Parts: sequence; C-alpha cells; structure tokens
Amino acid sequence: MASPLEQFQIKKIVELHVFGVDASFTNSALFMVIAVALITFLLTFAMRERSLVPGRWQSIAELCYQFIADMIRTNVGSDGRRYFPFIFSLFVFILFGNMLGLVPYGFTFTSHIVVTFGLAFVVFIGTTVIAFATHGVKFFGFFLPHGTPWYVAPLLVPIEILSYFFRPISLSLRLFANMTAGHTLLKVFGGFVVTMGLAGFVPLAAVVALTGLDMIVAFLQAFVFTILTCIYLNDALHMH
Repeated sequence: MASPLEQFQIKKIVELHVFGVDASFTNSALFMVIAVALITFLLTFAMRERSLVPGRWQSIAELCYQFIADMIRTNVGSDGRRYFPFIFSLFVFILFGNMLGLVPYGFTFTSHIVVTFGLAFVVFIGTTVIAFATHGVKFFGFFLPHGTPWYVAPLLVPIEILSYFFRPISLSLRLFANMTAGHTLLKVFGGFVVTMGLAGFVPLAAVVALTGLDMIVAFLQAFVFTILTCIYLNDALHMH
C-alpha cells in the first residue's frame, strides 16, 4: 500500500534553475494555476449576463460576494470596503485550493506549510503596513492597551509583541494541519477498501462520510483564515 503522505509529494513538471535557485514548475504550482483559472472562468461565466433576476450561477457568485461583504462589514466596518478585492480573492483561492485536493488525482497545495505560511505572511506584512500608514508611531500603543497600569507593562508588552508576531505562524499552521490530517485520513481509509476485499464496504462508507466532512472542513478553514484576516485588519485600522 502506498504511503498516505505520498499524495503531498512535490513533483517537478518543468525543471528550471534561475541564478542557481531551483525555480522549477511543480505540481503544486500547476494546481495553483488551475485554481486561479477556475475561479476566473467561473466568476466571469456567472456574471456574463448580469441579469436583474439572477440565474443559478449568478446567484452563487452574488452569494459569495455578499458573504464576504458581510464578513468585512461585521468584522472591519465601513473602512474595510477598500480591501474587499484582496479578502474575496484570498477566500476563494484557499477554498478552491482545499477543494481541488478532493478531486481524484488532484493536489492540495494548501497542505504545504510553505504555501499557507506565504499567504499568512502576506496578510501579516500587509496589516502591519496598513497599521503604520494609518496610525504612524501610535501603532506601538497596540502592545499596551489603554488604561493598563504601568507596573503591568513590563510583563504585558512582551506577551503582546510575542502574540502579534505569532499570528502568521498560527494562521498558517491551522490551515496546513487541517488539510494534511483530513486528506491523510481519507487515504488511509481508501487503502482499506482495497485490502479488505468483500468487507471493504465498511471503510468505503467511512470514506464517503469523511469526504463530506472534509468538504465542510475545507470551507470552514477558508472561512477561518479569511475571518482572522478581517480581525487583524480591524486591529490595524482601529487598534484597541
């Protein structure tokens, strides 16, 4: 039986080296391109008519738009509207990345920590830049909430700084761990279907149930990543 972790192996499709750096086009990069292409095609196709009475595909697109718009409005406020394109793109990219791994012969690029940390690091740098651009040096007051007694500051400030810099790590680990664990479990039960012969219907039923559960987790993890991004953005814009 193949290892359940074999599905996460990075494979080179086009080998390429630039100034001694391995910049090969891999299966992970391929499925990122596929995700972007599918998102672009489906949203363009859904909104091609822009009907006053939306059809099925247009309704789905508008539902996604409204879902993210409500999330921003609730967690960031009116100041967050200008960041809607980025947050919407982040949500659908992660969602499609999670879902593509459930397609036969697909690849889950969000199961790699380098990908999830890259996304989280962009969010971290972006919100930090926005915070400095909005508040200037007053942003450092974020690490000492208003009204905190002075004698607590030596203890509280290091904790707040550590918590702040831990954000991209926790954000990336949560998505990476859930995607890796869910797909590994599916692979393990899928292997039992073949090896158990006639009794394989038991693990097969488990695979069907786990697939449904994994689809829910795939959506929830995209939602959690996005809503935490909104919360970090709210902190950057409004501080405490």
